[in-house]
Amino acid sequence: MHGSIEAEALPVTAEDLGQAVQLAVATLRKAPAASWSSMAGTLEWDCWETVEHLSDDLFAYAAQLGPRRPPLNGEVPFVWESRRPGGPANAIHADRAAGSAGLLQVLEASGALLVAMVRTTPPQVRAYHSHGVSDPEGFAAMGVVETLVHTHDLAEGLGLPWDPPADLCSRVLARLFPDAPGTTDPWPTLLWATGRTALPGRPRLTKWRWYGTPRT
Repeated sequence: MHGSIEAEALPVTAEDLGQAVQLAVATLRKAPAASWSSMAGTLEWDCWETVEHLSDDLFAYAAQLGPRRPPLNGEVPFVWESRRPGGPANAIHADRAAGSAGLLQVLEASGALLVAMVRTTPPQVRAYHSHGVSDPEGFAAMGVVETLVHTHDLAEGLGLPWDPPADLCSRVLARLFPDAPGTTDPWPTLLWATGRTALPGRPRLTKWRWYGTPRT
């Protein structure tokens, strides 16, 4: 699905996040059971670890919005730890005895936590993120980016097609990547903005970030 990201920016919603997670889970369910030890795209993690990392991202964003007075100067202090040298440092780990179906259930549940927090947190609430103190919409957009881009990494490792909706990509680009080009297809542009690929006339980024601070 393709299009332009020049259209008027619409807010990123809890429904957008829920759609991204459900599309990702539906795609990842097609992976052969033996593929989960494959490396995830250009990451240094295998596909199982990458789903745990994505689940952890979604959980952590939900947790940031959780306290009555969300922290503005740091993360809610869960213990994040890696299971191996070089592996992702997570608070969330899936029980390997539950297999890939259990792993994807962990992903779906973590996504649902963030969906619920975005839906029920007043829009004026702010919470810390290293890329800018943000609002519920910002955390929804961050969750969408994490989901779309890491599912891209996973799809490469698992040998699966992955082409998320252009309108969803457009909304998160407008919310988090104000310097991204507005005349290129949204999905390749999001991959460029997150250091995954080059665009015509724009080399692949070796450093990148988003800007979670609310625009108004």
